[in-house]
Amino acid sequence: MNLLICPDSYKDALPARDAARAIAEGALRADPSLAIDQCPLADGGEGSLDALLAATGAERRSARVQDALGRPCDAAWGWHSASHTAYIELAEASGLQALTRDERTALNSTTHGVGELILEALDAGAERLLVTLGGSATNDGGAGMLVALGARLLDADNQPLAPGGAALERLATLDLSGLDTRLGEIDVEAAVDVDNPLLGDHGASAIFGPQKGATEDDVARLDRALAHLADHTAKALGDDHRDLPGAGAAGGMGFAVAAFLKGRLRPGIEMIMEQAGMEARLKAADLVITGEGQLDGQSLSGKTPIGVSRAARQHGVPVILLAGRMAPGWQAALEEGVSAAFALADGPMELDEALSRCAELLADRSENLIRVIKATAAATP
Repeated sequence: MNLLICPDSYKDALPARDAARAIAEGALRADPSLAIDQCPLADGGEGSLDALLAATGAERRSARVQDALGRPCDAAWGWHSASHTAYIELAEASGLQALTRDERTALNSTTHGVGELILEALDAGAERLLVTLGGSATNDGGAGMLVALGARLLDADNQPLAPGGAALERLATLDLSGLDTRLGEIDVEAAVDVDNPLLGDHGASAIFGPQKGATEDDVARLDRALAHLADHTAKALGDDHRDLPGAGAAGGMGFAVAAFLKGRLRPGIEMIMEQAGMEARLKAADLVITGEGQLDGQSLSGKTPIGVSRAARQHGVPVILLAGRMAPGWQAALEEGVSAAFALADGPMELDEALSRCAELLADRSENLIRVIKATAAATP
């Protein structure tokens, strides 16, 4: 039997590559003759760079850039020399997980480091740029990225704006004349796992600002500031992207990629599966095992296991989903190509225990699944 193993990460427990390894270990305990294809995936959030590197064999590189608070940090990115493609994960430079809870400030965090990574890619000779936008600590509409790439954002006194989204309410001049000219020669795609617009009750500030440290007053201020940026952008470019689905991703980075880099926004799982060659892998598979930390009704909104299941359904391949937790609404996954779903816990346990035992539980659950499949096959006349 050909087994395709393609989980996402199990948040706070295992990265996707380690989860795939644990599932494979358990499956081989049950049947050493299995032909196993491990393909760790992601949906555009944290871990997407690792998934892309594993899928494509791209080289991992590192650059010294600014983090979301303007401090020096080392950020990884990927380089696929054969196709002149660069892979950039926003969270590497401007990620929320790199900040303590007390450091999270949606008003002042910046995407400057993402722009620095793009410059690294341009210097390497990139002709194609794939950017994943999940896990951001920012709400600056991509302003920091623009500054790193050569733009000038000035106030009424012709002085550069301070970093962060709040400063955009004082934007008087958006000068794009200094943008790196190489940007006009590169093909850009951005992976998003949300379809929120830039502004309003469902926009970047209202929906994602609070998890980045924004108070109710901060949310209103940031929304006004992003609207001000959108007004200046529409005037400068002649196009208005504020209502584009996904424009609100990563605190407005979806908006910036579409408006200033002329990039296409795509569901992250679709982009990463394409890079991983999932079509060919599914054609060769007899069974798929996928999974993530929590399966619930929200999993249908661009999450990895559902993207995998929908693709597998087109090839008639059954999918087993292993979830750290089954939350309300999980049954909807059964309508999207999931053949069966199982929680990992083998008995009552505290969260800390479940997290620490994640690899063990994945291996055990995988082993038992393969044993059931073998027993069923043996009993079939």
